[in-house]
Amino acid sequence: MAASGGPRRLIRWALRHGMVRRAVGKRAAAGELGARLMLDPAVLAQPYPFYEEVRARGHFVDTGLAVTTVDHAVVTEILRSKDFGVGMRLPENLPGAVRIALKAGGTWPLGPAQPPSMLSSDPPDHTRYRKLVTRAFSAKQVAALRRRTEEVAAGLLDDLAARPGGTADLVTDYAALLPATVIAEMLGAPPAMRDQFLRWGEGGALSLDMGLTFAEFRRSERDIDALHAWMLGHFDRIRANPGEDILSALVGVHDEQGGLSEDELSSIAMLLLAAGFETTVNLIGSGAALLLEHPDQLALLRADPSRWNNAIDEMLRIDSPVQRTGRVADVDVEVAGTRIRAGTVVIVQLGGANRDPAVFDDPTRFDVLRANAGEHIAFSGGIHYCLGAALAKMEGEVALRTLFERFPDLTAAGPGRRRPTRTLRGYASLPVALSRTTVPA
Repeated sequence: MAASGGPRRLIRWALRHGMVRRAVGKRAAAGELGARLMLDPAVLAQPYPFYEEVRARGHFVDTGLAVTTVDHAVVTEILRSKDFGVGMRLPENLPGAVRIALKAGGTWPLGPAQPPSMLSSDPPDHTRYRKLVTRAFSAKQVAALRRRTEEVAAGLLDDLAARPGGTADLVTDYAALLPATVIAEMLGAPPAMRDQFLRWGEGGALSLDMGLTFAEFRRSERDIDALHAWMLGHFDRIRANPGEDILSALVGVHDEQGGLSEDELSSIAMLLLAAGFETTVNLIGSGAALLLEHPDQLALLRADPSRWNNAIDEMLRIDSPVQRTGRVADVDVEVAGTRIRAGTVVIVQLGGANRDPAVFDDPTRFDVLRANAGEHIAFSGGIHYCLGAALAKMEGEVALRTLFERFPDLTAAGPGRRRPTRTLRGYASLPVALSRTTVPA
């Protein structure tokens, strides 16, 4: 668990975010494109025009702290390459003052951006972790979960139908609750905890961004530590009453000699829980907004429900729930004619790559019939391809198809509000009227 707050937390924030905000903020104020991608509020609201500026400059753009790319072929190559990893390595010539500050900052929390998280681990550790959890997300397991997901969706929609006034927030009342319920049940966690998991997940999601304010950083650490503490207690409950779920199996591996360490066990468990709903909440919310904005596309799905699977891929492509990820060059390597030196951080913009006109015709157009929608890389690629991709797609299809079948006259009841995160993109709020008679005047 992370060291206590106060001065140590301030040091940790300064090392990971404060210095970045200061250095990049000056560049952003001067109009530098790479820096604006990191900190400019306009990018948070609508990143896609900025990605096109990057595309116009070539395969790579130097941001000062990293290089970035929106090129689909380049992003795919980097994600699949063994010459790039996710582990950040401190330079050997790190100034002594920084080394002292790192020690004074104490222990970092077990967040998704911190080893031993699978998101931040390279082989052989990553290979070992992934092998332990892959079976829980197999095609057979996802297919078996479909009926339960349909039951959860039906129950939540019953709750919406019973609401007075006929209006709802589609994110907080539906899109967030469905995947949170399903993943909690998969992990043997109490469904009654789902609201708390969502709040902790919001804090954990902040940690994926760079340049956080101190208030955001403090919230992120506190939420991650709170989830970690809950997980440790949950492991004890599992030992007393093990089940058939994946966490029971992981606790068994931890308890075996030479198995998972406590930090590894907790990190894997927290990532499975948070990742199990974070991407899907964004997919359902953004997908609903797209269909409300494009009734002609919704009509195509109503005319032929077999098109839903392709439609989900198109939603993932055009408004990717995960907008970017990072890699570090392990060796000097050449990509697309550009020499990348060892130690260089490369930010691959998944959201930009998914709108590459070299791959997708008329890429800004939302088209549920798009023949190659499945060529998106919204779930990353290579050895870090999202374990829960099939689960997220299934949940997204069930959630959206059931929603529009149950409420065929669903309409927007005001503007949606985006989440304050840059790495993850989705709606924090999406007000809707469940029928035409409840549309606000």
